[in-house]
Amino acid sequence: MEEFLQSCRQTLQEKTDQDSPGFHVVLGNEACDVDSMVSALAFAYLLFKTAGGDSLVLPLLNIRQSELVLRSDNVFLLRQTGLSPDLLLFRDQLDLRVLHRAGRLRLTLVDHNVLPSSDTDLEGAVVEVLDHHQLERKLSPTCPVTVEMVGSCATLVTERIIQKAPQILDQQLAQLLYAATVVLDCVNMAPAAGKVTPKDSQYIAVLETRFPTMPPRGTLFQALQNAKFDVSGLNMEQMLLKDMKAVSGSLNVAVPVLYITLKEFLQRADLEAELSVFCQKSGFDLLLMMTISFTESKEPIRELVVFSHSASCREQVSKYLEQAHNPALNLSPISCPHPHISAYQQGNTLASRKKLLPLVKDFLRECDGDGCLRDTEEDSEVPPTPMNSLVDGCPLDEGLPRITAEDLQDKLHQMESADL
Repeated sequence: MEEFLQSCRQTLQEKTDQDSPGFHVVLGNEACDVDSMVSALAFAYLLFKTAGGDSLVLPLLNIRQSELVLRSDNVFLLRQTGLSPDLLLFRDQLDLRVLHRAGRLRLTLVDHNVLPSSDTDLEGAVVEVLDHHQLERKLSPTCPVTVEMVGSCATLVTERIIQKAPQILDQQLAQLLYAATVVLDCVNMAPAAGKVTPKDSQYIAVLETRFPTMPPRGTLFQALQNAKFDVSGLNMEQMLLKDMKAVSGSLNVAVPVLYITLKEFLQRADLEAELSVFCQKSGFDLLLMMTISFTESKEPIRELVVFSHSASCREQVSKYLEQAHNPALNLSPISCPHPHISAYQQGNTLASRKKLLPLVKDFLRECDGDGCLRDTEEDSEVPPTPMNSLVDGCPLDEGLPRITAEDLQDKLHQMESADL
């Protein structure tokens, strides 16, 4: 794997000119969690070892290089398996649009089956899909699609490797797949988490049998969990970007997972101001945040936070999620001191973001059809009125005389008369 990744970096540096062969890019999703990263690396390695043709195979992480530091569990796993993060290729290091326009790009999607709205112009380059999320893609005879609702996309990659080229499996690759499948997406294979499926268990057993020196499940799980949940030193923007997916339609919605308790989150100083700045900077109308923590018995606790300066948007999203039944989230409102935030305890702790996202997309499709109401008065509050500005709505404006357009015109006429 290390030699493969080194050759990928060298290829990128030497062969991006017009006369070089095309690129076959294996692209993970925009959250770039451990499962997405490992699936992209392992599937690209499989293609490199087995696929013919003139295309150069590259695994591409769907984040900027500067954002990898936010994926502390990714970095931890890479170092545990002896891979330097410097070997990886990132979205800001390869211009996919330039390659696509030149007819030199083939895309395989792993851990997602549709491109986000920002990448829809690359759709014509997609040649294969391997994913474990709900199928949203329109099927085409020219693009093979494998979508199974297993716990981890790495399970499907492992299956493909076992079927096509089991000889490429070594301890390093097996440990990457094992960690991605067992540890995070399948929550240490715990049935109570509601993620593990028979196929996940089948291929975990295969890896454990072939590589008996694999780290113990519990030890690996705890080490990666500790790395993943370490948000010390992160500012609000970094916490939101650490594990975020975006959905677009009538509204632009960000759906981050926050590795902090809801109580700790709501107690942050200047919370609404920080969220407002993030929305303005990133172009989001609404943030739908899922906090996750664990009980002493390692059972997950999930809570939801809905933030928007538009009361109508916030209320519509909240009502839709409260009434959702496929799956039912079993939301219970929590008293919240922030006027632009709705907070909930989530009774259905098995409903992860993977199950939340289809609900958000369904809501946006309904909005696209019926129109999603926006409170224009509240929308104007982003960004909030500066507290030291003499403008309407500012506390310093209270009690000052009002100047109408007619008053201003009279004043101008008086000034003109004085000049004459």
